[in-house]
Amino acid sequence: MPKVHRKLGRPGDQRRAMLRSLVTSLLKEERITTTVARAHEVNRVAEHMVTLGKRGDLAARRQALAYILEEDVVSKLFTTIAPRYTERSGGYTRIMRTGFRRGDAAPMAILELV
Repeated sequence: MPKVHRKLGRPGDQRRAMLRSLVTSLLKEERITTTVARAHEVNRVAEHMVTLGKRGDLAARRQALAYILEEDVVSKLFTTIAPRYTERSGGYTRIMRTGFRRGDAAPMAILELV
């Protein structure tokens, strides 16, 4: 049976909080720098959030509000980000590797909305 997600060296509650924070930052700033492993995990959730934004109904908005930490980011998702991708069926984010972090040599990447 394949792994469902990466553990990222944290307990489940801390991992969920970190992913929620990173997704909120990505949708707010539209570009974040993080490690490659975190970028892959955030990518999965961010794609789902954009899909909810494309649906645009009240249930989708409530699901997004339950995950994203800031209400103004949810309104930005539904009013400006999601309409950009009406013709696109997936692949809303891009991961670009940037090198290695000083200190622990972790592989770094930029995660951005396309």
